[in-house]
Amino acid sequence: MTPAHHHRLGYAITLGLLAALGPLCTDLYLPALPDLAKDLNVPTATAQLSLTAGLIGLGGGQLIFGPMSDKYGRIRPLLISLVLLLIASVGCALAQNIHQLLLARLFEGLSGAGGAVLSRAIARDMYSGHDLTRFFALLMLVNGLAPIAAPVMGGVLMALFNWRGLFVVIAAIAALLFVLAKMKLHETLPAERRSQGSIFSAWATLGQVVKYRPFMGFCLTQGFMMSGMFAYIGASPFVLQQIYGLSPQAFSFCFAANGLGLIIASQTSARLSSVWGEYRVLKGALTLAFISSASLLIAGLSHSELSLVLVTLFFSVASNGAVGVVAASLAMQSQGQRAGSASAVLGVSMFTLGGISVPITGIGGTSVLTMATTIFGCYLLAITMFILLTKKPKATD
Repeated sequence: MTPAHHHRLGYAITLGLLAALGPLCTDLYLPALPDLAKDLNVPTATAQLSLTAGLIGLGGGQLIFGPMSDKYGRIRPLLISLVLLLIASVGCALAQNIHQLLLARLFEGLSGAGGAVLSRAIARDMYSGHDLTRFFALLMLVNGLAPIAAPVMGGVLMALFNWRGLFVVIAAIAALLFVLAKMKLHETLPAERRSQGSIFSAWATLGQVVKYRPFMGFCLTQGFMMSGMFAYIGASPFVLQQIYGLSPQAFSFCFAANGLGLIIASQTSARLSSVWGEYRVLKGALTLAFISSASLLIAGLSHSELSLVLVTLFFSVASNGAVGVVAASLAMQSQGQRAGSASAVLGVSMFTLGGISVPITGIGGTSVLTMATTIFGCYLLAITMFILLTKKPKATD
């Protein structure tokens, strides 16, 4: 079922846009977080819970759509998730208080998870080995544009709409992606390769995936790295706008620059993997993550100027791009017919750990130091998981 080589980029673009639903649901309204907090008359930490609710939904939803896709194929669950995303995003736009917003954000995350989990599963259906790593790099190239474009677009849209209008935009994007998926994607998991038995047996596959130690090592390595990334996503609007006085537009361009670093690192790691191997490249990327996040922590402790904070943030975020591509590829290479469930476990670890890390940055008031400490702690846990649990994996069916 592998598409022709000349369709590879087109397929990657489509899957990358679907995978970008996660960053889109979190990043588009980042410039509006301070205004959202003011409009709903809630403190900063409470407003950040809307981000946490979305991240928890993005994680939990993958446990629904991943195993479901192993049972029913990839396309039907994907289309259902896009319809639900449209409805949930409209609910966010209509929320009248923080409680309604948190509930709508939870369901927006649950439905948005379909694109994230199924894009990885479809890629695993089509590729393996270094080909899978290269395709994940293509996904990251497209997907990496979301953290660049979303906050920039959000900053521009803030000049035209209030924060509610940004959720209407997400609803419109969900509708467009539904049409794109219907037209461009084909089923990559034929009936004979699907999970047999009831839907409950498909969810039981999650247990088999979780018990495979090397997979969980790579999964938790990526998960804790991404939790540091989400700590940056949740704290940076307040740090850069309220502490350093940047406008929403200036913040969005700083955020975009870090997204560019994410893309460069992901593409570089994919190219190096074909020469040195994924495992060795992952070691180097984690070393960069430790050095850059430690430097950011020092900058926070010394109350450094904005320029030093931005430089250390750039490399801290970039290291995530390198780790993300290689760790995800190594994890998915160890799974065959369980790709949907494996992708779900990857996703739930990323977004659940991310959802936990975001409010930690707001404890005692969001600052450069709380953001840097959280990022460094998450990266240190990622390195610990890599050391304790991983080894060069052997592929399984």
